[in-house]
Amino acid sequence: MSPSTVEKLHTFHAQERQILSKLVLVFSRPPAESLLVMATWLWLEDFGYENILSTIVALTDPLILALANEAISCFQCLDSKDPPKDFNQIPLTTDLMKNYISLPIIYKHRYTAITGIKNFLTIICSRIFSDILQKVLPCSSSYSFVTRYRRPLIIPGFPHPTFGSINVLPDVVDGDYFPNNNLFLIPSGIWGWNANCIATEEDRTMFITFSRGFPVSKAEVKELFTDHFGENCVECIYMREGNENVLYTNVNSNGQQKLFARLVLDSVTTVDRVLNGTNLSKFHIHRKHIWARKFLKRN
Repeated sequence: MSPSTVEKLHTFHAQERQILSKLVLVFSRPPAESLLVMATWLWLEDFGYENILSTIVALTDPLILALANEAISCFQCLDSKDPPKDFNQIPLTTDLMKNYISLPIIYKHRYTAITGIKNFLTIICSRIFSDILQKVLPCSSSYSFVTRYRRPLIIPGFPHPTFGSINVLPDVVDGDYFPNNNLFLIPSGIWGWNANCIATEEDRTMFITFSRGFPVSKAEVKELFTDHFGENCVECIYMREGNENVLYTNVNSNGQQKLFARLVLDSVTTVDRVLNGTNLSKFHIHRKHIWARKFLKRN
């Protein structure tokens, strides 16, 4: 009988699975933390630091554990409101890379990193580590051939406040039913998709504010950002006036000046370019000030 799609997938990602197995089975690291470590390494490799995983898998256990601790520092720094100032906090990772890397460099690409790590969690990690996670997680899922329904694994630590949720369905190893048959294999080295470009509108949205007494028009906002960040960088501009989807104008129906707007950019990479490693960027056009920060949805 030919191998199932799941078996092919596991074979293709053998080195990633070997590293994750060490993290959770040998080192007894928490599953959520280990998944984020793997997603961080996958993102760094996709971001341009090539062959990270093939290098890590050949290292001794103490070195793998030390590198995992540095990976934790990498994704934890993305949670901080203040950029890291120490360029020497991940020395082993720096030695491992062919190009220089540091926490301040990662933080400068903060929202690109967050989006990329989220995508690797949901697109890759959720599909290739299911059977390994089942060995260390409590009995949190079941499968019934009568109902043909599987409940996702409960992974303590998810949903994560920064990286969101992950939906990991348990593998079925007995019987002929393989619900993961639609999984895809990703070309080695060339992922075939850009983890940073798969971004929701919310990922690409900025919150911009204006000074009272200095009305700014939609045309001025577009002019400012296209001049600085490229002709096609602005996807749309929204204001809040009862209807969330009303395009921005400089005054509302009562003639009052608008003091804020939502700016949707073409990519999360452009968001990082606008902020340039800060939480708030200040611009001016026609002697009018505009402040921009990342839009964070509040319930």
